[in-house]
Amino acid sequence: MTIYLALGSVILLVGLIMLYRAVPSSARSLDLRVLQAAASAGEIAPVMQSSIYLVLLIGFGILISLVPFHTWAPEAYASAPAPAAMLHAGVLKKFGLYGLLRLALPLLPDGARHWSGLLLLLLLANIIYIGLVTIAQRRLDWMLGYSSVMHMGYIFLGIASANILGTTGAAILMFAHGLSIALLFAITGEIRKRVSSLDFEAMGGLAKQMPLAAFAFGLGVFAAIGLPGFSNFAAEIMVVFGAFRNGFDYQHFHIFQWATLLALWGVVISAIYMLRAYRRTFFGSPAESGIAIADIRSGFRFPIALLVAASILFGFFPQIAVQRIAPAFRNYFTASP
Repeated sequence: MTIYLALGSVILLVGLIMLYRAVPSSARSLDLRVLQAAASAGEIAPVMQSSIYLVLLIGFGILISLVPFHTWAPEAYASAPAPAAMLHAGVLKKFGLYGLLRLALPLLPDGARHWSGLLLLLLLANIIYIGLVTIAQRRLDWMLGYSSVMHMGYIFLGIASANILGTTGAAILMFAHGLSIALLFAITGEIRKRVSSLDFEAMGGLAKQMPLAAFAFGLGVFAAIGLPGFSNFAAEIMVVFGAFRNGFDYQHFHIFQWATLLALWGVVISAIYMLRAYRRTFFGSPAESGIAIADIRSGFRFPIALLVAASILFGFFPQIAVQRIAPAFRNYFTASP
């Protein structure tokens, strides 16, 4: 993990140096407002935009675990303590996505257009290929690790759409995914303390002894698969509709529409592995009979309730986030929501 993150950071540094050198000497600055003005004036050549965007995409892609730079993430999440997994999967990974939204798209629009086909292929690999790999997992922690990687594909789809609707959905999905995956890793960390193994074959029937954990985990599962009433649903709807009306003019070559239709299969895939993991963990016959297992401790219930409440609040009232996020993208794109 450390090697991957260090490599991604070095590549990002190279990309930022290239961006700094690409503008005329009179406009060279690390002030984003100055760089935005230079980009709007066309002072960054399209060829340079393509090169810089590719470097930034690789650097951010490593940090975000974009296929094929994803191999470090599942193992890191599975082996990390629950608080570390919650923080990294729920918060830190989003910094790379924020970098794409804040730097690559508004400053390098020609580069984003040039590499949009490649990005679509990679994000579809995140959704479809990683989704199928997730189904094959036999441990709860590994399943959640791959699930986190898989859902990055939807955020990339919103970013790649290059319009206000899609990017606003991507930004909200970052927050929504952070809530749901943090909730799932938190409950998994509590389960890890109480059972001998997180293998699905070694668990089962935990709902009888951990009813609150089963209830909270179930809500996290429903949020992760995008069930209506949770913030993930509203965000994914915005991403899908934004991708259908992407900001790039492809005339009769509707590449984004086809990619979106393929990406919708990921919803089915995520429902399969999430619901199966929920059933095999909390229901059925217990693999270890006669062992008393305590439910989640009282001091842990309040933060769990906060995660659930936030996901439901923004699920029923997504306009709370939309009204604050969408205006930030109005100066970035010409497409309207």
